[in-house]
Amino acid sequence: MKTNERGGGGRFRIDSRHEPALLFFRVLLLECTFLSTIHPVSFVKCVQVICRRYLLDLHKHTNRNVIAYYSGFLTKPGIQGIEINDEDKNGFMSCVHQMDREKGLDLLLHTGGSSAAAAESLVHYLKQMFGSSIRAIVPQIAMSAGTVLACACKSILMGKHSSIGPVDPQINGIPCVGVVEEVKKAFSEIIEDQRAALVWNPILGRLVPSFLQQCEWAIESSKKFLKEALENGMLRDLPIENRDVAVRRVTDRLTDLNYNKSHDRHIHCEECAKIGLKVEMLEDPNESALQDKVLTVHHCFMHALANTQAFKIIENHRGRSFIKLQQQQASGGLNVQLPVGM
Repeated sequence: MKTNERGGGGRFRIDSRHEPALLFFRVLLLECTFLSTIHPVSFVKCVQVICRRYLLDLHKHTNRNVIAYYSGFLTKPGIQGIEINDEDKNGFMSCVHQMDREKGLDLLLHTGGSSAAAAESLVHYLKQMFGSSIRAIVPQIAMSAGTVLACACKSILMGKHSSIGPVDPQINGIPCVGVVEEVKKAFSEIIEDQRAALVWNPILGRLVPSFLQQCEWAIESSKKFLKEALENGMLRDLPIENRDVAVRRVTDRLTDLNYNKSHDRHIHCEECAKIGLKVEMLEDPNESALQDKVLTVHHCFMHALANTQAFKIIENHRGRSFIKLQQQQASGGLNVQLPVGM
């Protein structure tokens, strides 16, 4: 047991032995909440130290590089920059620096998604760094563009509670597939009965010039991105005739708004495996220690997002971090690099 002292006479303890994830989360919450009443800086530091400790613990178990990408989209919704964006690449570049790339990468994802273009660029960068030896780990949820990031990996490690989501594109929150289907429906009904124009004209009149074309391009681009991610990712080793069928099945299901009905529909591990994605289960009885370590890391980061000013964290097992803080949005956030040995 290691005991650390902080200003104001307060003391807190960090147990280096691995504890069950849920119990650990409760202990962490009590310790850090108590500490925050004494010294807020120590509270943040405590969370950082524990996150780093258990990322390193996961790395030692798998002997693979680990990068955690965590967004506070559940605890701090609506903050600018909380989505996947091009600035994230700076964080990934910092985390990848000096890694032994021969060990591959385990990428922990917790994100609501957003920019497909930024996600596509991240996939390209990580492939350049680690080749095909990238495994996605989804402890809870990776939606939209986060789903495509996961599909670009060689497999997805999920639990019974984990989920990904549809990847149908949206423009300013408007589903592109819905717009195109609605225009087709309007055209069909007006051709059949001219009186239908009285109903449809006010609706169609709200479409700005070129918006329909933008929606069609976004749908085409989204399907192309997902198709290439699957072909060069988890389905790359299938025989070409089987691969084409498998890629089409997954792409059709994940981009089909008519089937999914909503962009925020949760797709759980059973359905992921059924449509053809390569899913590894956290509950594998032969890997019970892995489940414990992954969920402990997840609870650490969820606690950090819920109880500090951080709304996005990109961190590796070596202690290198890129953290966006809520109060520093105007200045572009804080890039925090912490030494491994603390």
